[in-house]
Amino acid sequence: MNPERRRASDFCFAINATFRFVPRPTPAVRNFAPTFRETLKQNSNPFGCCLHRLPASEYNLRPVSPLIRPVALFISLALVSAAAAAVDVKAGKDRVTVEIGGKLFTDYCFTGANNVYYWPVIGPGGVKMTREWPMADVPGEEHDHPHHRSMWFAHGLVNGMDFWSEPATFAKRPPKVPLGKIEHEAVLETKSGAEGILKTSQKWTAPDGAVVLRSVQTLRVHDAPPTERLFDFEIALTAGDKDAVFGDTKEGTFAMRIAESMRLRRGAKGAPPSGEGHILNSEGLKDTKVWGARAKWVDMSGPIDGKAYGIAIFDHPSNLRHPTRWHARDYGLFGANPFCEHDMDATQPANSGNYTLEAGHALTLKYRVLLHEGDADAAKVAQRYDEYVTTTK
Repeated sequence: MNPERRRASDFCFAINATFRFVPRPTPAVRNFAPTFRETLKQNSNPFGCCLHRLPASEYNLRPVSPLIRPVALFISLALVSAAAAAVDVKAGKDRVTVEIGGKLFTDYCFTGANNVYYWPVIGPGGVKMTREWPMADVPGEEHDHPHHRSMWFAHGLVNGMDFWSEPATFAKRPPKVPLGKIEHEAVLETKSGAEGILKTSQKWTAPDGAVVLRSVQTLRVHDAPPTERLFDFEIALTAGDKDAVFGDTKEGTFAMRIAESMRLRRGAKGAPPSGEGHILNSEGLKDTKVWGARAKWVDMSGPIDGKAYGIAIFDHPSNLRHPTRWHARDYGLFGANPFCEHDMDATQPANSGNYTLEAGHALTLKYRVLLHEGDADAAKVAQRYDEYVTTTK
């Protein structure tokens, strides 16, 4: 059979193929990997994947000499690897593990704390973007706020109870209000592939065991280039048989505790900014001026192992009170809080941030997180936010 007329359905990346072909260096080859990426998304087995979905004009084939077949095979495998940094979601006994390209990205942890949380959070280049403590004791990390567990969702005042803190938060002091718990109930969905999905359910319980509300968290991890990690976090909050009142407090809500070396301030509380990190929001405010201000997005950046990295959190336009206020602290707490007014801005009336979720009703909040190299400008965070709001409803 004339190789130039061979059907594209026979053009497979099977390792045991008798006759192998490689694309000629035509202009179409430059678009080969992106097109092949789309093909891979529709095939679960990359090595059984044929290119019959490509139009004939997109490739130009020629037989490969036995002397360069190893090179052709290497190129084929490289294209497979580049085209699909597969996301693998695996449920375990006390956590659900999310891997990207065979390497750990995060664990959804649901034992040993008052809340569920995601730890670690691994950024581009394999760097750890969030604080390790209190899950692990790492030299150089401060041991403040033990309830700041890497990445989590909670609030400090719901029906008069604190779902943000833990007993260890207060050491030997009694908490100001009763402490609730956010307990894992079930893994509702796991999906692996070019996009990974983890959907879980939780119950928010009072000290007497009553369920104040339930939540469903959805973590959607996107395929991304090696220079970044990109994921969406969505939570649906549903009140029980009574109204759930979210109180006006700064202690909340969707939050991360960034890596220690990225902090704006290092050292004792009240010390001047002495770290190498920086904070920027969508309105152009910087560093300590970002806290409590409304913004569509906030970016925290700073060095990790001598190289600049950043974390940007995007507030979706459909969210309650968008653009939200930000609990973005100089010591590394990074949170979006839709339930706070007076506690962050004393000019607002007391309790004006309160929000009542009526019995049986639901509230959905959506956020995107971009883990990137460089600062906000280098990562084009403003542009990436615009892309987010035009593609995610």
